Amino acid sequence: MLQLLVTLLVTTIVLVSTTSVDASIALSANLTNDQEVPPTVPTLSTGGPRPASFGTANFFINDAMTSMTFTATIFNIDVTGTQTADTNDNLVAAHIHAGPAVMPGVNGPVVWGFFGSPFNDNSPNDFTFTPFATGVGGTFSGKWDLAEGNNTTLTAQLPNILGGHAYINFHTTQFGGGEIRGAIVPEPSTIALLGAGLVGLLGSGWRRLRTRAEATATTA
Repeated sequence: MLQLLVTLLVTTIVLVSTTSVDASIALSANLTNDQEVPPTVPTLSTGGPRPASFGTANFFINDAMTSMTFTATIFNIDVTGTQTADTNDNLVAAHIHAGPAVMPGVNGPVVWGFFGSPFNDNSPNDFTFTPFATGVGGTFSGKWDLAEGNNTTLTAQLPNILGGHAYINFHTTQFGGGEIRGAIVPEPSTIALLGAGLVGLLGSGWRRLRTRAEATATTA
């Protein structure tokens, strides 16, 4: 049901942005081991268990849809290579993946990288990251601008991002394909806001049709 609603909203978002409704879009992701394909079970290089890794991320697409800023915080992944003595948990790369076929259980290509390779936050470089002062993990932030992308652009990927066909992925030494992943989905407030815009558009359209019908009846 949520996917159907998101798809409907995506088809009307350009129209909504031209009305008085603020079309800024907030999205989020909860990153876990079990969203990876296949699910991951972190271990030490010696084979023993290590703490499950996880994280959260928030995204904001501006009104003009010319940039998407993000902040992500991850836990139990060594973001500097010196936070733990083991190497399995070392962060090697972090990306946004997207594609028309992407959904839970389906992997997709890298469309924008912000840590390691490929690195696409470069026009300009807005990337920052802060390792935890104590503990294992850190916070990342950056901005995907229109001119950036891994053989693609933000404009080309917006339908996938807004349609629920994108995820954020953190890759480690142990799991080169990704250790924690989170589906990027609209925040409830965004769905409500766009829904209000859609209702407004439908109401406006109905009023125009009724006015037209009344005018036709008067001149008939």
